[in-house]
Formats: sequence, structure tokens, C-alpha cells
Amino acid sequence: MVKQVRAQCPHLDALADHIRGFAEMMVGRHGERLDTWIAAVDADDQPDLHRFVNGLRRDETAVRNGLTLPHSSGAVEGAVNRIKMIKRQMYGRAGFDLLRKRVLLAH
Repeated sequence: MVKQVRAQCPHLDALADHIRGFAEMMVGRHGERLDTWIAAVDADDQPDLHRFVNGLRRDETAVRNGLTLPHSSGAVEGAVNRIKMIKRQMYGRAGFDLLRKRVLLAH
């Protein structure tokens, strides 16, 4: 079914190929392919991807590092998520002192 739709709509087929290419860069940490990918997107009539590429260009160094380096902020994001969950659980029930104790004691 998907193959039939893609075969009948070259615009959608090209969009899917660009998205797959970006996903492969992300998963394989191939930041060196970013310039080639951006050039291919710029050459196509894909207005939504053009907006995405413009966003990437605004912070290109960070994007390239994120696609290349093995470092991740996952641990920090996990801690922030945990603190926000505790805060939501306590909303309207207690003050900052109890929140602080729960965050410090809940590991």
C-alpha cells in the first residue's frame, strides 16, 4: 500500500527519502553527511523540509555535534523529567520544603 502511494506521488517519495536519510544520520552518528543532506533538501521542492533545514542552520554547530559526538544529555533530561513528575504529583498539596526533601531522597 505504501509503495503504491509513493509510486503515484514523487513528491511524497522524495520527502520519505529525505526523512529516512536524516534518520540514518541520527542513528549512525554521521554528522559528516549533514552538508550533503541539506544540499539535497534545498534542491527539492519540499517547503516543510526547507523550514526544518533553516532551523538546523540557526544552530548548525550544535546539530553537527549532536549528529557526530557520542555525548548525550539524556541523564540530565531524565533527572529533570523525574523532578517535574514529583512536582506534578505534589501540586497544591505541599510547599517547596517538602518538594526539596522528596527530590533529594527519591533516587
